[in-house]
Amino acid sequence: MNKRTLITGAAGFLGSHLVESLLNDGHSVIAMDDLSTGRLSNLEKFKFNKNFEFVRHDVIQPYHYDVDQLWNLACPASPPAYQKNRYKTLMTSIKGVENALNCARKNGKTCKVFQASTSEVYGDPIVHPQVESYWGNVNTIGPRSCYDEGKRVAETMLTDFSHEFNIPVKIVRIFNTYGPNMDPNDGRVVSNFIMQALLHEPFTVYGTGKQTRSFCYVSDLISGFRKLMDETPDSFIEPINIGNPNEFTLMELIDKVKEQTGSKSALMFKDLPGDDPKQRCPDITKAKEILGWEPKIMLDEGLEKTITYFKSLTK
Repeated sequence: MNKRTLITGAAGFLGSHLVESLLNDGHSVIAMDDLSTGRLSNLEKFKFNKNFEFVRHDVIQPYHYDVDQLWNLACPASPPAYQKNRYKTLMTSIKGVENALNCARKNGKTCKVFQASTSEVYGDPIVHPQVESYWGNVNTIGPRSCYDEGKRVAETMLTDFSHEFNIPVKIVRIFNTYGPNMDPNDGRVVSNFIMQALLHEPFTVYGTGKQTRSFCYVSDLISGFRKLMDETPDSFIEPINIGNPNEFTLMELIDKVKEQTGSKSALMFKDLPGDDPKQRCPDITKAKEILGWEPKIMLDEGLEKTITYFKSLTK
């Protein structure tokens, strides 16, 4: 059945790909964004689609739409973006989730709520790779806490609300994701390194560059989103990791970007930001067993697609 869906944060990197996936399957989409970090250019190609509607709105303020599914992706996700206004970031997670849940409750028990959570709930982990049962190692008053703790509280709100009001919820813990529609200036490592390579600027390396990340191509991530939302029973409300378990140091990422772009850019080392995780890698056993999901696009292929996109922006 075609569903009426609402996506918050729809003009962002992930939101715009989710819009496309749902429209391609014949669903109608209300795309909500306050455009504080999202970009209308990410939604430009949908504006003449009869099943698409854009609404400019801040999720901190209440809203109501009669929908079958509510996908809550609204929140700045890169450290430079979410640290510009830390309290606003915190409220986007907390009030934003509260308003999403209240909207779903007004719609009745058939409205399903999806929450874009994050691997940041694990903080600077001392368990590796990170499994969903790990409670994390988060500094509650650190420079990243507005994002980390906001997402952790959101998970609590979703599960408690689901138990009390019988609203089906789905929670994905997202690990580092990259691909077309990323903001070239958002401060995340993949976009940073690609743009620095293309502009012949030094690669900015924080710390030693030996810290690790795992990089999931955006189409794989959206596939995981859809499988969780569409193929699991309403009774399944546990958080689930979606990410690529292949782990790379940031120096290895730079080497791959240099190889694909032909960049001769030098390295510029800076101090490691406070509470920056030293290692980050998902255990995706649960995703494999419950969703039958695992990533298909490996880093070399994904970087090629992403570099092509960024080159189109610099012409």
